[in-house]
Amino acid sequence: MAPNRRTELIQRAVRARRRAVAPYSQFQVGAALLTRDGEIIPGANVESASYGLTCCAERVALFRALTSGKRDFAAVAVVARAPGGAMPCGACRQLLAEYAPDAVVWVADIDDLATVRELTVKELLPEAFVTF
Repeated sequence: MAPNRRTELIQRAVRARRRAVAPYSQFQVGAALLTRDGEIIPGANVESASYGLTCCAERVALFRALTSGKRDFAAVAVVARAPGGAMPCGACRQLLAEYAPDAVVWVADIDDLATVRELTVKELLPEAFVTF
């Protein structure tokens, strides 16, 4: 994938992060999901006082995309203020394995956007449970 697409996706995740609703942890995360046809769908984390109801930025972006009829994903960018960037949690990894198994994952620290970690969904969750 072209480096400019990676930069664009990371910048869209940065913008999405500004809309995070994180009144409890103050840990804002932004994500941006790229479809194979070039559309970018952003998402930000949303917290709840009932912590189990909190939803990560990656899942917000993925749910927005899926409920808009999108099904073919090329990449996802995740940004947060964390050394090396915030890695997707287990729930996000599972959903990405189901709905974006061939996507590239770019993770960056908001304070060092020049350093981007690149992984695949399959590296994040090897031997994923995706059928029953």
